[in-house]
Amino acid sequence: MKSFRVIYFRKYVASIIIVLTVAFVGIVAFLGSGGDVLTSSNIVRGVYYSGDQDGKNISLMINVYWGDEYVGEMLDTLKEKNVKATFFLGGTWVIKNEDLVLRMAQEGHELANHGYSHKDCDNLSVQQTKDEILKTHDVVKSLTGIEMELFMPPSGAYNEQTVEVAKEIGYKTIMWSEDTIDWRDQNAELIFERATKNASGGDLVLMHPTKETAVALKSILDFYENSEFSLVSVSKNIN
Repeated sequence: MKSFRVIYFRKYVASIIIVLTVAFVGIVAFLGSGGDVLTSSNIVRGVYYSGDQDGKNISLMINVYWGDEYVGEMLDTLKEKNVKATFFLGGTWVIKNEDLVLRMAQEGHELANHGYSHKDCDNLSVQQTKDEILKTHDVVKSLTGIEMELFMPPSGAYNEQTVEVAKEIGYKTIMWSEDTIDWRDQNAELIFERATKNASGGDLVLMHPTKETAVALKSILDFYENSEFSLVSVSKNIN
């Protein structure tokens, strides 16, 4: 009987140790990620590739680094359909297009950071990465008063250092789940298909202000208006 009690006690202690160890590892992983659940399929090493996959929200992300010919037209379409998009802005573009940036802000669109001069962040030093993000932050803040919190690395080029630097200065790093590739394929039907096919909750849909994207945008908005999904800002989607 004594031997049985000793064996039982040892098993009981071992079970407690295992539970505490698992809990400790989980807490360390959680704190080390700054609160991001890194095991989630929508977040990979601190980078958001989609929003809440169990929800019904989808976000349109418009990267703006070059051209202004079609931005106004896209803003007109968004306003007509009462949809808010997230515009990832390049700092050098902001300086040349202050009126358009102010309009984005006044019409309730989310403003986000796309670096200052479209440099691949995976080739930059810590200080260079900070400069790219902070220079754009300061330009937009001085113009609109908005404190941006989302950063999309130009060309999708980043490394662990990029993510850590962004996090250090208060930014979440954003990528995408759906890419219209509109900068390459100037085809409105193809852009529409890529923005809507197999739509699922949490999608982050990437596009640019091209002529054919401006043409496709109304159809994209009509599609989602008549679907089970809601078009929201990236911040609302990932939160």
